[in-house]
Amino acid sequence: VFLAPEGDHYRTRLTHTLEVSQIARTIARALRLNEDLTEAIALAHDLGHTPFGHAGERALDQLVPGGFRHYRQSVRVVERLEKEGQGLNLSWEVKNGVLCHTEGQEAATAEGRVVRWADRIAYINHDIDDAIRAGVLTKGDIPREITAQLGDNKTRRITALIMSLVRESQEGQPRMDAASFEAYQALHQFMYDAVYRNEYAKSEERKVPHILESLYEHYRKPENLPEYMRRIAEEEGEDTAACDFVAGMSDRYAVAVYRELFIPKAWNN
Repeated sequence: VFLAPEGDHYRTRLTHTLEVSQIARTIARALRLNEDLTEAIALAHDLGHTPFGHAGERALDQLVPGGFRHYRQSVRVVERLEKEGQGLNLSWEVKNGVLCHTEGQEAATAEGRVVRWADRIAYINHDIDDAIRAGVLTKGDIPREITAQLGDNKTRRITALIMSLVRESQEGQPRMDAASFEAYQALHQFMYDAVYRNEYAKSEERKVPHILESLYEHYRKPENLPEYMRRIAEEEGEDTAACDFVAGMSDRYAVAVYRELFIPKAWNN
């Protein structure tokens, strides 16, 4: 939710991934699915995410020929970029689960479909935590009809959603009971209205397109890329190499590089 937050207690892409993995494994174990496959999909699902979250994804989508989606980039990371261009020896089922974890076509495996739900459960609940910590929300702001169904804190909400999935899922198709699913949808809409579109929470996002465009154009020149990325530019083109490098940055690293490249340094007396 928050770009480059100063506090160490806000979620990062890494902590989000660990939470998704934990939730997904819990569901997979209860449903007697392949836990190793589930965990592999969960750990890889956001490897291709940009700095600045979905704001960065939208910015790169406007810059890169052919568009940009973080789930496609996640698959590219494991197939093409890892191990100095050799890629990882992952199964088709893992890569399919990564590709299908967020929107569009569902994963071909039950494990991939479980990760899709685990991702939703994790982010909606940790975004509530972060918003409360930032003063954007209070616990009392969440509508009572939602807390009555799912619970009034993170642990109860996550447990209620997991239990609903475990009870209702059949034949490898994760599903919730109607009341829990309705409460989840209401919570999702509440978060969009109260947080995801909140002017204070999202005020920094207007800076993201300029930062990423500046970095992208800088790294489209292969001489500006690190040595290990220049082979990508030679083999697949400057746009692809620049996209790969910028998409792999963290929020703080992107800001630090932008500052180093484009902000004049102060002179010391």
